[in-house]
Amino acid sequence: MSARHTLLEIFDAALRAVNGRALVARALRSFRRRPCALIAVGKAASAMTLGALDELRSHVASALVITKDGHVDPALRRDSMVTILETAHPVPDARSLAAGATLIELLRALPPDVYPIFLVSGGSSSLVESLRPGVSLADLRALNQRGLSAGWDIVRLNRERGALSMLKGGGVGRLLGRAALALFLSDVPDDDPRVIGSGLLGPGAEPDRIERAIVANLPLGMRAAIEAGAARGLNLELRARRFDGDVAAVAAEFVAALRETDANGLVWGGESAVTLPARHGRGGRNTHLALAAARLLRAGEPLTILAAGTDGTDGPTDDAGAIVDAGTVERAELAGCDVARAFREFDSGLALEMSEDLVHTGPTGTNVGDLLIGIKGSATSLRGREAARVL
Repeated sequence: MSARHTLLEIFDAALRAVNGRALVARALRSFRRRPCALIAVGKAASAMTLGALDELRSHVASALVITKDGHVDPALRRDSMVTILETAHPVPDARSLAAGATLIELLRALPPDVYPIFLVSGGSSSLVESLRPGVSLADLRALNQRGLSAGWDIVRLNRERGALSMLKGGGVGRLLGRAALALFLSDVPDDDPRVIGSGLLGPGAEPDRIERAIVANLPLGMRAAIEAGAARGLNLELRARRFDGDVAAVAAEFVAALRETDANGLVWGGESAVTLPARHGRGGRNTHLALAAARLLRAGEPLTILAAGTDGTDGPTDDAGAIVDAGTVERAELAGCDVARAFREFDSGLALEMSEDLVHTGPTGTNVGDLLIGIKGSATSLRGREAARVL
């Protein structure tokens, strides 16, 4: 089995462990049966809604799904009970405001005997919005562009977004004014509902009656990756501290640690940051991180590294990320790519497409952050480990 195939299998195991459909269904098994309304927002809204319908369909009065373009499960499109709004990510547009207006209208019109269940995942900050008086869509878009270009971490970016919003920072709880349940897929440090989706369903300054529960997070996916490695005869080391900060620094730290570890590889999770030049090409933080790592690898060095987003998309691209090795840069250059220029101008997606290293999963039904998985050894040595495990 090749190192690349092994990494894809390990990544798939991590994704299955944090799948929104399965985990929401499990979380609702003990839910007291009564009429309810489902309100799902985020990149994993479609999968989370399917999980709720799997468990509660006969009790669901209505379902609203607000998600990113292209992230709707076909099964939901055929369900007459479900209202679907596809909006913009990572930068909001007029559809985000229209979705906010729809959400507010729904909250105000909920019958008193219908219990709201909110299903929240990363991406909510951009997908739905209602602005404070005096704030324009242009103001909101400029804030998002500024934060993304400057490499703000998610805590700062969501705090700044919340200051412009009627919905974020506990706004939904204030508008709701009644008991509700909120289930979260967490893509933020410490799994804080005040940060997930800029606090769309987080607590505000005043107490509310919303019960909150985290159903999946990045550590759950990382543990599944470790277990998947073990099932394939690999001893993978878990790096417990979440990674953040500049992609080049993260790549350098990871490559150095992968070289030094006595284990067969490393698993690390977090969210890196990029600072975009005024003019830039195709790429996201994971492809840029992967290319940064590839440029550090020595000729013939038997290291293979996956950098990918658990949501299946990397920034504005349709790539999940990439798998790189010591031959990545050479393959890209032989295909005609100036790799130094691609890295400098944030055109990593093009470079990794030319080296044939991009990873495509499509929407995954989850969103808990980014994963870095590296393994040591050649394809031959990995085949040997697999054979030993099977025998």
